Amino acid sequence: MNINFIRSGLFILSLAGIISCGNPQKPSNQAAMAAMSVPVTTATASSELVTGEDTYPGTVVPLNEVELRAEVGGYITKIFIQDGQKVQKGQKLYEIDRSKYDAAYRHAVAGVEIAKANRDKAKKDAERYQKLADQDAIARQRVDYALTDLANAESQIAGSQAILANAAADLRRSVITAPLSGKLGISQVKLGALVSPGSTLLNTVSTTSPVAVDISIPQHEIPRFLELQRKPGSATDSVFSIQLNDNSTVNAAGKIVAVDRAVDPQTGSIKVRISFPNDSGTLIAGMNCKVKVLNKSTEKQVLIPFKAVSEQLGEFTVFVVGDSSKVDQRRVITGTKVADMIVITEGLKDGEVYVTEGVQNLRQGSVISTASTQPASKQ
Repeated sequence: MNINFIRSGLFILSLAGIISCGNPQKPSNQAAMAAMSVPVTTATASSELVTGEDTYPGTVVPLNEVELRAEVGGYITKIFIQDGQKVQKGQKLYEIDRSKYDAAYRHAVAGVEIAKANRDKAKKDAERYQKLADQDAIARQRVDYALTDLANAESQIAGSQAILANAAADLRRSVITAPLSGKLGISQVKLGALVSPGSTLLNTVSTTSPVAVDISIPQHEIPRFLELQRKPGSATDSVFSIQLNDNSTVNAAGKIVAVDRAVDPQTGSIKVRISFPNDSGTLIAGMNCKVKVLNKSTEKQVLIPFKAVSEQLGEFTVFVVGDSSKVDQRRVITGTKVADMIVITEGLKDGEVYVTEGVQNLRQGSVISTASTQPASKQ
């Protein structure tokens, strides 16, 4: 009996020890949350009037450009210009063998003279027969024949003059002249080359100043650019400027000359053409550049540091601090970038607290510990 009692006592003591070891004292909830929190820096969103620049990739295009093609066929007998030369409207550029066109022209001139001589003869005959008819010396039918011959002669003159006009045009087209003042490209034909009418490209001439830059803008910006077209900035304070690939800036005042007729349904963008003076010749057709567009807000906008914005798959998010120090990864729509700041057009309200530093360590619902909270720095 005593041995069994002692064994039972030892079992109870052992069980109590096991239970005691398996239930250590739990820390408080606040201490646990503090151990799991992510240290970050936060700021309070505030609104202000913003003046910044939007940047768009652009392509330089001539405002006027013409492909020079032969309108008559033949061999190139003269080239009056050099590759890349500046030319004036009406200046001679190329000459096609004129021998057959000159012969055709002279033949047409002779044809007109013959037709006029036939007309004069028919007219005299008609007058003579008319006098004889008035004296009843000949039949009236003979007068009718003479008047018909006169009418035919008049028609032959008209036909000959049409042939002459066509021959004169061909002779004139055998010399290709500049259709506008501008700069030539590299000639596509050499002396002695055979050209075909309408198909052979001889060269291209385009205007050099002013030139245009084409950019594509999102469709939600169309009202803004239409307003800029109606009310362009002054020449001394241009809304538009150009940055080249070497990061140099072209000091030229631009203005919108056209907004395309339709939005591209695949990209949701529309083309805008901006004209710039180019007296120095810095801007060359086909060149890639960046167009910076001054953006002055008329209403206050939320402006936050760009480093506070995360991007994934084309979507932008900001971590906003909520209750119990938990963050909400909120989708936002960004606007104008101003130095190291960016405008938030949707998704963040004035007065809300957001994370500025440490965003790379956060995810939806993370608990944070704040190192400091202060308004975002002004631009």
